[in-house]
Amino acid sequence: MKKTILFGLAVLAGSLVMAQSSKEVAWNYTVKKISDKVYEVHMTATIGGNYHMYAQVAGDGPISTSFSWTKNPLVTPVGQIKEVGHIVAKMEAAWGHEVRYFEKTVDFVQTVQLKSKVKTNLAGKVEFMVCNDTQCLPPADVDIKVNIGG
Repeated sequence: MKKTILFGLAVLAGSLVMAQSSKEVAWNYTVKKISDKVYEVHMTATIGGNYHMYAQVAGDGPISTSFSWTKNPLVTPVGQIKEVGHIVAKMEAAWGHEVRYFEKTVDFVQTVQLKSKVKTNLAGKVEFMVCNDTQCLPPADVDIKVNIGG
């Protein structure tokens, strides 16, 4: 119950400043060919100011970063999304336990395989939340669309 109240207060405080997490994080998408029909999609987040963005497995309380993909019969995601960057594991009083997050930058890498040699795209959304030492901003959803193949 205490965690729920704290989370509600954190979100309320964030909404009062009329800002969203998407304003503090800039996303850049690149593709690297690994083999004939296998590619790595790099989704790099640059985190602004003194904010931090939570990992895919952040711990109870904060909104973890999560990705969802639009179905495309030409593309198959392979394995889990890797996080490349310096992860911080720290006790945060607002959540009452240790959480995991990234500061400044993190690269999320999804390997994908194409069904054939075609041009297509990987599309979907990323949901994430940023906080600093005094406030959390409301979670944001950002669209992803990356051209692959060709």
